Amino acid sequence: IVQKLSTLRGSIGYVELTIFPTVVNLNRIKLNSKQCRIYRVRVNDLEAPFLYNDPTLEVCHHESKQRNLNYFSSAYTAAVSAVDPDAGHGELVIKVPSELWKQGDDLKVLKVYIEFSLDQPKGGLHFVVPDVEGSMAERGAHVFGSCDEKMKIFSCHRFWFPCVDSYSELCTWKLEFTVDASMVAVSCGDLVETIYTHDMRKKTFHYVLPIPTAAPNISLAVGPFEILVDPYMHEVTHFCLPQLLPLLKHSMSFLHEIFEFYEEILTCRYPYSCFKTVFVDEAYVQVSSYASMSIFRADEWVLKGISGYIYGLYLKKTFGVNEYRHWIKEELDKIVEYELKMGGVLLHPTFSGGKEKDNPTPHLHFSIKHPHTLSWEYYKMFQCKAHLVMRLIENRISMEFMLQVFNKLLSLASTASSQKYQSHMWSQMLLSTHAFLKSISNVSGKDIGPLIKQWVDQSGVVKFFGSFAFNRKRNVLELEIRQDYTSSGTQKYVGPIKVTVQELDGSFNHMLQIEENSLKHDIPCHSKSRRNKKKKIPLMNGEEVDMDLSAMDADSPLLWIRIDPDMSILRKVEFEQADFMWQYQLRYERDVVAQEEAISALEKFPTPASRLALTDILEQEQCFYKVRMQACFCLAKIANAMVSTWQGPPAMKSLFTRMFCCKSCPNIVKTNNFINFQSYFLQKTMPVAMALLRDVQNLCPKDVLNFILDLIKYNDNRKNKFSDNYYRADLIKALTNSLTPAISINNEVRTVDNLNADVRLILEEITRFLNMEKLLPSFRNTITVSCLRAIRQLQKNGHIPSDPSLFKSYAQYGHFVDVRIAALEALVDYTRVERSSGELQWLLSMVQNDPVHYVRHKILGLLCKNPPFTKTTDSALCNEALVDQLWKFMNSGASHDWRLRCDAVNLYYMLFGLTRPSCLPLPELGLVLNLKEKKAVLNPTIKPELGVGAVMDTPFNTMEDEDIDMETVHDSQAFIHHHLNLLERPSTPGKHPHTHTHTHTHTHTLHSRPENSSYSVQCSFIYMASNHNNSHLNQALGNSGKEKLPFNRKKPAKPASGRGTHLPQLVGGEGD
Repeated sequence: IVQKLSTLRGSIGYVELTIFPTVVNLNRIKLNSKQCRIYRVRVNDLEAPFLYNDPTLEVCHHESKQRNLNYFSSAYTAAVSAVDPDAGHGELVIKVPSELWKQGDDLKVLKVYIEFSLDQPKGGLHFVVPDVEGSMAERGAHVFGSCDEKMKIFSCHRFWFPCVDSYSELCTWKLEFTVDASMVAVSCGDLVETIYTHDMRKKTFHYVLPIPTAAPNISLAVGPFEILVDPYMHEVTHFCLPQLLPLLKHSMSFLHEIFEFYEEILTCRYPYSCFKTVFVDEAYVQVSSYASMSIFRADEWVLKGISGYIYGLYLKKTFGVNEYRHWIKEELDKIVEYELKMGGVLLHPTFSGGKEKDNPTPHLHFSIKHPHTLSWEYYKMFQCKAHLVMRLIENRISMEFMLQVFNKLLSLASTASSQKYQSHMWSQMLLSTHAFLKSISNVSGKDIGPLIKQWVDQSGVVKFFGSFAFNRKRNVLELEIRQDYTSSGTQKYVGPIKVTVQELDGSFNHMLQIEENSLKHDIPCHSKSRRNKKKKIPLMNGEEVDMDLSAMDADSPLLWIRIDPDMSILRKVEFEQADFMWQYQLRYERDVVAQEEAISALEKFPTPASRLALTDILEQEQCFYKVRMQACFCLAKIANAMVSTWQGPPAMKSLFTRMFCCKSCPNIVKTNNFINFQSYFLQKTMPVAMALLRDVQNLCPKDVLNFILDLIKYNDNRKNKFSDNYYRADLIKALTNSLTPAISINNEVRTVDNLNADVRLILEEITRFLNMEKLLPSFRNTITVSCLRAIRQLQKNGHIPSDPSLFKSYAQYGHFVDVRIAALEALVDYTRVERSSGELQWLLSMVQNDPVHYVRHKILGLLCKNPPFTKTTDSALCNEALVDQLWKFMNSGASHDWRLRCDAVNLYYMLFGLTRPSCLPLPELGLVLNLKEKKAVLNPTIKPELGVGAVMDTPFNTMEDEDIDMETVHDSQAFIHHHLNLLERPSTPGKHPHTHTHTHTHTHTLHSRPENSSYSVQCSFIYMASNHNNSHLNQALGNSGKEKLPFNRKKPAKPASGRGTHLPQLVGGEGD
């Protein structure tokens, strides 16, 4: 491990690929490689010329001053296509020596040997070196492959070793990592041996992975890890950084249960001989998995759908049906909100031409043709929709058949993986939409084609509006269901829909057919209206209950109505029924989704009856705790709407006192006891909701504020077995919620001396909490996070001067990541409110320079969520310098991080839109005077911009007989412009684009997809540790350390005797 924070971070090594050609005349081999400095390439021991070209380093070199996002997105898609391994492309092109062409004709093995190094990589591998005293091991220094689930789809493994960076390329692996003796190298496969060097200062870990696995499922972590063998499953090993072993034991104590559940539900054993979990710092995302589920790979929606679906089954088994249905509703609400806002998520796009009319998602500002160009938010919604569609498939074919399908797929993959040296069988390990649907048809005998066409091949959700009338004479429910299928993100639904009607004599399900033009449906009622007849009401679950029917319509037997109660359609339903029906539904419907829908609806009915129904739910211990939590906030809204007629103490205060305070002294809370989790969640939610109450002056009632301050004052956790940090954090949140805008008299300047008395009390508590945090930090610094948010609210409401300096100090590298994100959130809000150019520049500087990739990503996400200005507003912040800065960053500054580049594109779109930013001056001769019509018009020589995904996908010249000039340096921009026809767009009127010509023809001669070839890989890396300087690495790399990425640099091979200097301790070996 190369360890010095700003100087020595790198690796040196080689890759050996064993390729089995399945086509004759294989004279080009195309691989993926970014950042790696390639020294030498040999094919079957013969020196081979090579060309390195990465068009994604700088996307729009010749774009000049247009700064047009449509243009950028199209060019970026073209650049990514140019190195797409699934299309036969790559950054590294190797010419097979002509002596071996005949060998290729005989279909013999080719061994490709590549020597390379990494010098201070910006992506792919992430080095963490704490700035404290001690050796590297004592400091907890470590390095790991920094790819998340989306980045793995992005295929980011090319960032740290040359490979075919595609999920469709499977191979067996031998991996060798040489590290400092104090370190542990953890990688995929079985650890077969560990060998020390003669001086005992380094050791080499040898891993073998015999199961065919794609490169994106390979990873690495090196550090001074403490090791724990799972006491329940000895084939499982856990790794953590020093001094964290107690936390590791607790966190992993349940893992064996998850393994058992998955193996039982899939009736299939875990396909690998071992499993390793590694806990690192500054991770890209919370969890990233490798070399485990690679058998489920090809069509991304199938992979994410199956994994999310099985997660849902585990959630249901472990936490119960209520938690599962609540989660499904949350996920459905998220995808509906996103699609209605952004215009649709397409799970299985098809591209037929590259013309704008063939673009399946013209409403988006990015292309969905490649994962590299996807918005991060879009990808999260993609995963969400995928598992919801899997649930729809389960509803159609049954859970039993669904699990049989999974078992069949796993069995086929397991059989295929055991066929060594028969790589044509490995294609069974890759799962496409076609193969998945074929398995469903074979197992269940059912055709789900219409379902797939509706939800997979099309984007959009269904938007229903429902209302009803009861016809007393006919005893019929006249139900009207309308659709909105013209708005953005919607689609038309034709098919069955379930309607549940709760009547006096029971609950009845009706299957209605939504036709093209049908709106009204007559549903016969099973009950007659009855007056003054006492009889228990049967519910859907078989329970019979007594109801007070005085509120209902005496002429109607209807208690409540639900449309699509099983959430078997991806839809939004807006249904109109009387307030008493929502109240009955809340009180007596046992489905948590129905209760949550009723609570949302009751916000529009601020009446004493609604207040009573919500209070009853809060007091019901049998009610699901998340329903009771939602009821707290609904009750606060109703109380505020009824402020002039509200009778009695503030909402929830008496209930909280009765449940959690001392009987003898109601203002003193009992000693904490969180053994009952339902009570715990209610106890920490009710004060937060109470603080939202307002009196007739729109201020938080004095007794509510005093009550919250007393809860803080008398909080006692000494006898509690659980930490109270989240409870205390919520009490601070309650103080924050109680704040209202300050009343300024004669524009006086706010100081601590003239603070309002109540605000002074709040500020003192927050200050005390912050000071205590420095002495006794809470778990994950939750108290600090709440305090920072409270201080920002004090500033926004005018109680204290707005000052970003505190947030800047907490946002600095070195603080815990949750604290940093909270401080950055406050800074982003400050930037928007104060329109501060200085703070915006400070944030953008951090995006470019912060050591933690996740923090960079979060800053851009926060700026998109709370932008300093938008494309529809005027702002002094919108200027040419900002446009230029953001453009350069997404054009070339974020080439090492796909996710960050997509974040920057999102922000650019949010601020400036798709077309040329309005703050830019018109291009030279942009306006011309039309003397005939006596008006100025846009110069007709300026061509209109193309939509995202249009024209830029012109195919490569695929002539096989042209030779490739491996000795000439080629410009990556010329590469894009020459092959993808980007030069037809003049940057300024009257000027002609420069024409770039060169002799390089990018060919398709490496057919390395599973149906054409197979290969195995051996990787060896040397990670060097030093506390001094980077002279050793520079010597090994042959430069001064300043050169970052060599373009098309071919270095002559070193003699064997000199190899020890340039590539020390390289370990040789044969591929599988």
